[in-house]
Amino acid sequence: MSVHREYSCLPVCVEIRENYCSEIPKRYTVSLDALLCHCCIVSYSLAEHYSLPPSLFPSHSLTHVLTTSGIGLGVLVREYASLSNLDKQYFGFPGELLMRMLKLVILPLIISSMITGVAALDSEVSGRIGLRAVVYYFSTTIIAVVLGILLVTTIKPGVSQSADNIDREGTTPNVTTVDTLLDLVRNMFPENLVQACFQQYKTQRKEIIVSNPSPPMNTTTDLFCSHFNKLYAKNKTFYYKIVGAYSDGINVLGLIVFCVAFGLVIGKMGERGRILLEFFDALNEATMRLVQIIMCYMPVGILFLIAAKIIEVEDWDIFRKMGLYMVTVLSGLAIHSIIFLPLIYFAFVRKNPYTFALGMAQALVTALMISSSSATLPVTFRCAEENNRIDKRITRFVLPVGATINMDGTALYEAVAAIFIAQLNDFALDVGQIVTISITATVASIGAAGVPNAGLVTMVIVLTAVGLPASDVTLIVAVDWLIDRFRTMINVLGDAFGAGIVQKLSKRELERMDLTSDVDVANPFALETTLDDDECEKKSYVNGGFTVDKTDAISFTETSQF
Repeated sequence: MSVHREYSCLPVCVEIRENYCSEIPKRYTVSLDALLCHCCIVSYSLAEHYSLPPSLFPSHSLTHVLTTSGIGLGVLVREYASLSNLDKQYFGFPGELLMRMLKLVILPLIISSMITGVAALDSEVSGRIGLRAVVYYFSTTIIAVVLGILLVTTIKPGVSQSADNIDREGTTPNVTTVDTLLDLVRNMFPENLVQACFQQYKTQRKEIIVSNPSPPMNTTTDLFCSHFNKLYAKNKTFYYKIVGAYSDGINVLGLIVFCVAFGLVIGKMGERGRILLEFFDALNEATMRLVQIIMCYMPVGILFLIAAKIIEVEDWDIFRKMGLYMVTVLSGLAIHSIIFLPLIYFAFVRKNPYTFALGMAQALVTALMISSSSATLPVTFRCAEENNRIDKRITRFVLPVGATINMDGTALYEAVAAIFIAQLNDFALDVGQIVTISITATVASIGAAGVPNAGLVTMVIVLTAVGLPASDVTLIVAVDWLIDRFRTMINVLGDAFGAGIVQKLSKRELERMDLTSDVDVANPFALETTLDDDECEKKSYVNGGFTVDKTDAISFTETSQF
């Protein structure tokens, strides 16, 4: 369904019509007219994305140029300037500001988008949309894991070298598989909603010290007592208790579960819940306007962010030692993002997936630079809704969930890293252990929070599942900061493709809601201003959700992705 949006044509289109269209046969004039109008719409869309006059024709090239400039600046400063650790922190200050601003809007964006997205749908439609999204997430994650296992067993990056030749860095996270999975479930149901906004619950095993019982007194020889002590020490049993504590970081999973339940309840409350929905919808709109302001500063922040990271790296020789491992991981990520994800998108949507990916370019560059899918979420929302015209009812529901549980790049990386460590230790893996790695990597990636370096924690779970030494995770820490950026970019791309696929599969339900509720397609949370008070009262409750007064809603013309 497409709606008309009125544009005043650009001067170049007016000039072509006035000077040349009179000499063209009429049957061709209609096609030319449509083409010119299409160009105008594209130009205005680009202009609105950057809040600049349409005549300037801005593009994503500014972000790309400054990203490349950041790499060059980092190399130059590293080679020709001797900066102390304090100077390096000062140099990266503009990039730190960008990270802080993006993290600032994560919380209000997730809460407002999830509640309004779920409340605007009835329980049946939201259930179908959620099921389709989860099936897509699991399917792509399994594909990524299988692809990673095939590549690492074919290339065999760990066969040609030994673990002794690779420098270890960092410490091994002290985690266990069962406790980590239970913590995942615990965090889904936070005991304090306010605390969940800035802390996560985490348990640790603490050893209980038990006094050793004295050996039985006997008047035989001392040799018997010595032998008994040796047997007792060999069969000593350790006792543990689970101690819970809170660690810093947003409990995104718990907030999403609460917001979904809260949105469904608001949708069932009728007229009494209208004021709550209006509040959260206004909060979402205000947050997106803040995102628009932040994006104006983003190119500068990215420039210093990448330059500061290049300056901080001290040992570049590690990339030569780990080169084949990095090539394996990056090749898998490239194949998954260039072939498999676009192929899945094209199979369902029948539109050009690379045009769709181009519309997400700014979100992908942001994910590459800041290495956090949750912090990239504000930019992902903006690119998906404004560039690729995905329905807000889909993005508000699917994207926050995807940023939390859809970790294609992380799952692929964990599968490759586990088999790579096995190859370093000359540890032969049978078919059952490879299957265990694939299943564990899939489940662990879902439990990984959308924050930097969370893959290292889940990496320990995968290693422990097949009996590999967990301490060997320190072998890959030195290059993880770089690989983490690329796999985060793949995670964000997978979220975006998932939103497009879910919108296509949910097209009938959305159109049925539009027809029965007279909701504006451009702003499904708005009512027509021409309705009087009585009509507003009748049409405020729509399929279990509400709509709010339209103040600045505008329509648009949908165009093909080709």
